Amino acid sequence: MLDRITGVSTNTTALVFVPGIRYTLLVTPYPLPLTPHVVDWNEIDDVLLDMDGTLLDRHFDNFFFEEELPRRFASMHGLSFEGSRDQLMAMYRSVEGELAWTDLDYWTERVGIDVVAMTKELDHMIGFLSGAEEFLQHLRQLGKRVTIVTNAHESGVAVKVAKTGLDRHVDRIVNAFEVGYLKMRPEYWPNCQQLLGFDPARSLFMDDDEGCLVAAKQFGVAHLIHSAKSSSQLPPIPLAQFVSVTDFSLLLNGRPAF
Repeated sequence: MLDRITGVSTNTTALVFVPGIRYTLLVTPYPLPLTPHVVDWNEIDDVLLDMDGTLLDRHFDNFFFEEELPRRFASMHGLSFEGSRDQLMAMYRSVEGELAWTDLDYWTERVGIDVVAMTKELDHMIGFLSGAEEFLQHLRQLGKRVTIVTNAHESGVAVKVAKTGLDRHVDRIVNAFEVGYLKMRPEYWPNCQQLLGFDPARSLFMDDDEGCLVAAKQFGVAHLIHSAKSSSQLPPIPLAQFVSVTDFSLLLNGRPAF
């Protein structure tokens, strides 16, 4: 089901199954060449960065929602693993695009399992993607204002910040519940701008979700980067319409990003 990428981009359609996680299903088999891109940091004041799948390894979230939560839900209700996962996937899809999609308190109530406590139990799986910390340090050296803009719920953010110290690298972390919408919603971006006061023409936004990048583009954010390597355990999945990177070093010192 998931695309296996060998260094070329493809036309894709995103299908969402679990909270905050977009899967990519190929709809055209032909390759599209990735276009070299150079980041001119002199043109950028604000750097807006997604958290999960861009800075932090999405393997944790994939395992949590696809494997561990279905196992516990199956045990609680006497279901097979496959039947449990099918039920949960249907639940996830039912609130796709709404704040409830990533609301850990909502999921705790809906599935009858303390999801926040589970997150803490598995926090040994939480970590940075390769090169992410060095990239954040480089942005500090450049004097950029760096803000994490995440769809994640504040409870999940707190667990991940406690584990990684992510907050020490950035000026602010804004979760979707502060803005009132998820990032793929067009209403998100004017609200986010009002909250942060960034100039879209002088801002860079980086995310692993195509829908979020499309919404930012429609709002007028000038510099858009797709994180193609969202999980350490999965191959990269570049996008056709955005500059995709698999290595943060390609964004440093004005070197080409692919």
